[in-house]
Amino acid sequence: MSSRSDKPQGSLSTHEQLAQEATNGTSPRRRFLQATMASAAFGLASNLGLNLASSPRAVAQSTITPDGALEELKAGNARFVSRKLTAHEHDLDILKERTIDKQEPFAAVLSCADSRVPVELLFDQSIGHIFVTRVAGNVITPEIIGTLEYGAAVLGTEVIVIMGHASCGAVKATMQGKEVPGQISSLFPHIQPAVNKAGSNLEECTKANAKIQATLLRESSTVISALVKEGKVKVVAAYYDFSTGNVQFLS
Repeated sequence: MSSRSDKPQGSLSTHEQLAQEATNGTSPRRRFLQATMASAAFGLASNLGLNLASSPRAVAQSTITPDGALEELKAGNARFVSRKLTAHEHDLDILKERTIDKQEPFAAVLSCADSRVPVELLFDQSIGHIFVTRVAGNVITPEIIGTLEYGAAVLGTEVIVIMGHASCGAVKATMQGKEVPGQISSLFPHIQPAVNKAGSNLEECTKANAKIQATLLRESSTVISALVKEGKVKVVAAYYDFSTGNVQFLS
């Protein structure tokens, strides 16, 4: 399977165009992605016997606000960096008992599938606290958006973090643009807008990708965009540095 070099010069895939519009702050074709995402979300809800249009939004584990949820993640990462973790002190028997029949996570995180990014650990959280979604390159797809919509609309997550990380192989492969085996190159169109924006610096490309994916989620999901406008959910981009353990939240 060849890389994106097989594509006619100057042409863009639908996702590349949508991501580029998010990068530029414009979205004339936004309704296309909205329709796709809405279909994915309602398909998921239908399969689960849910009605997102009429169901009240679930209450999270506490009365925490979106800002409070973000601060809890920052505080947890600070504990991770300082090696003063507290999650291991939680009574796991009680946590398991309380999460057998339901889950009420206060945050959702879309991260890369990289094995060096242990989401719960680096935010010092335990069972039932974070709704984690992972895919190489932490890219937004209809399936990922449907999953995060379920977390926000049904489970009550207050903050959604789109998190890239240092030395991301998916971003690096997109920058190189070489032939790769199997379906690996299917990731390239999702990440290419960040490469176009940030150039040859891997860290800057990875941060740009996280911000672009966060914008796509925030603006293209009818469910999440409504919750953001109502102040019920925050969507933020972040970057995890292996060497320090620090998670940098990006503006």
